[in-house]
Amino acid sequence: MNEQPRRIMLPRHFVRKCRQFLFKKKVADSTGVEMTGGSLLMRTLIFRRILRRNGVGGNEQFVGVLVPPSAGGVLANTAITMMRKVPVNLNYTVNSETLNYCIDQCGIRHVLTSRKFMERFDFKLNAELLYLEDLRDQVSTADKLAGILGAYVFPAAVLERWLGLHKCQWDDLSTMVYPSGSTCTPKGVMLTHSNIGSNVASIEDTLRLGEGDTVCGILPLFHSMGYTIGIWAVLGTDVKGAYHFSPLEPKVIGKLCRDHDITIMVSTPTFLRSYMRRCTKEDFATLDLVVTGAEKLPTDLLEAFEEQFGIRPMEGYGTTELSPVVAANLPPNRAPGGSVECQRVGTVGRPILGVHAKVIDVDTEEELGMDEPGMLLIRGPNVMKGYYKMPEQTAKVMRDGWYVTGDMAMIDADGFIHITGRLSRFSKIGGEMVPHIRIEESLQRLLAEDEEQLAVAVTAVPDERKGERLIVLHLPTKKTPSEIVQSLTAEGLPNLWIPGKDCFFEVDEIPVLGTGKFDLRALREMAMDRVAGGSAANR
Repeated sequence: MNEQPRRIMLPRHFVRKCRQFLFKKKVADSTGVEMTGGSLLMRTLIFRRILRRNGVGGNEQFVGVLVPPSAGGVLANTAITMMRKVPVNLNYTVNSETLNYCIDQCGIRHVLTSRKFMERFDFKLNAELLYLEDLRDQVSTADKLAGILGAYVFPAAVLERWLGLHKCQWDDLSTMVYPSGSTCTPKGVMLTHSNIGSNVASIEDTLRLGEGDTVCGILPLFHSMGYTIGIWAVLGTDVKGAYHFSPLEPKVIGKLCRDHDITIMVSTPTFLRSYMRRCTKEDFATLDLVVTGAEKLPTDLLEAFEEQFGIRPMEGYGTTELSPVVAANLPPNRAPGGSVECQRVGTVGRPILGVHAKVIDVDTEEELGMDEPGMLLIRGPNVMKGYYKMPEQTAKVMRDGWYVTGDMAMIDADGFIHITGRLSRFSKIGGEMVPHIRIEESLQRLLAEDEEQLAVAVTAVPDERKGERLIVLHLPTKKTPSEIVQSLTAEGLPNLWIPGKDCFFEVDEIPVLGTGKFDLRALREMAMDRVAGGSAANR
C-alpha cells in the first residue's frame, strides 16, 4: 500500500466539491430535505451571513452545535467552518453540568440548536442559544443574492479568497471533540485540518469511495466518527450523505436506505442487532459496505447479519484522538486489487493508508514482535494536536509522535490488528494483567436471558493484599455466586480471573454512555459503593 497519504484542506475542498456537484444531490435527510452541491453552498453562505449578524465572530474561536445528524447539522458545521471558526458538536446524551464544563473550558459563547430538539431536553446552558428556526426567518433578499452569487457565479478561487479560506493552515483546528467521560472529566480533543483532511483522504483511497456511493449518516455529530465520516467524508469526496437523527430507529433507517440507495453504513454491533429485528432485506438491498466499531463484532452476529441481508459486516477500529479511523477490514470489491487478504475475522483489519501501528510492553515500553500482546501505539497524520489546555494529559498519551491508545492488542504476521482489551479494563492482580472483557464474555453467556441483553459488567476496586479486586455487577438472576463461580471454573478460566463469591452485586441497570459503551466511571463508583456497604447479592 502507498505509505504517503494525501491530505485535503477541507474548507477549500468543500467549495470545489459543491461546484463539482452543482446540480447533483449531495445531502438529504429523513425529513425530506435534499440539497445539491450548489444549494448546500448557497445555504452555507447565507447561514454564514446570518450568524455574523447575530454576533458570532470576532475573537470567538469556538462555536457550539447541539443538533443531531441531519441536513441542518451539516449546514451548521459548514457555516461555522466557512467563518474560519471551530465547530464544537456538543454531546446531548450527558447532563447540563457536563455540557457547561465543555462550554466553559473552551469559552463557547454561542450554541446553535433547534427549538424542536431542545424541547426534548431540559438543558440549562452557560451560552447564548441561537435557534435554527429563528435564523431561517431572518433570511433577507440581500442574503439570498449573496448566496446565489457565491455559489453559482463567482469563480471558486475568488470565493475562497473572499471567505479567507486561502489563509487556512494545516495546523488550524477543524473541530474540538469532547468524548463521553467514561473514566474521567471529558477532555477537549483538538483535531486539525491536517488530521481530518488526511483521514478523509485515506478513507477515500482505502475504501475506494466514488460517486455511486451514499453514506448513511446516523452516528451523532459529537462523535468523531460522525463528524469525520458523516460530514467531511461526504463533503470532501464524491459521495452523497443521507441522515437521520438517531441510530435507534430501525424502521426509519431502513426506509432511508431504500429511498436514497445507501451503499455505506458505519454502525455498532448493538445497532446491527436491532436492525436485524426490524429491517427487511429489501431495506438494505443497496448496501455494499457495513463497518462496525466501538465494540467487538461477535462472529455469530457477523454470520447472522450476512445470512439475513446478504452483506458481511466488517470490523474496524479508531479513537477520537486519531480523527478517528485507524484500521478496517475490507470486502474484496473495496480492497486494492480486489484482494481477499484484506479481511480477517476476529481482527479490526490493517491500518489505513499512512497510519502505522506497533505494540509495546506495558512495563518496559520496549517494542514487541508479531503475535506478542501489549499496548497499541499509533502514528500518522491523523494523530490529534493534543488535549485543549491540558499539556500534562497530552504528554501522558504521546510518545515521540506515537499516540498511546490505552488498548491492548497484538499484530500478526500479515499486519492485522487483534484488540485484546483496554488497559483501563484490565486489573493487575498478583503481578498479572487480568482482562475484564474476557471475564464479561463468559459471564454474559451464563447470565443473559438472551444474547441482546446487557446483563453484566466487570470492574475493580483497590485491594490491600492483591492490589485490585474484581467486582461483578449484574442484573437480577436466579443463579447464586457459588454456581456462577463453579461455571467459570468449568469453562477453564484461570483462578486469578475468577471473582470471589463475595464480589457479585446485583444492580437494577448496567450504566452505559450514549455511545453504547460501558460508563466505566459510573461502574467503578457503583462498585465502590456496594463494597463499602457490604451488600453482596445472593451471598
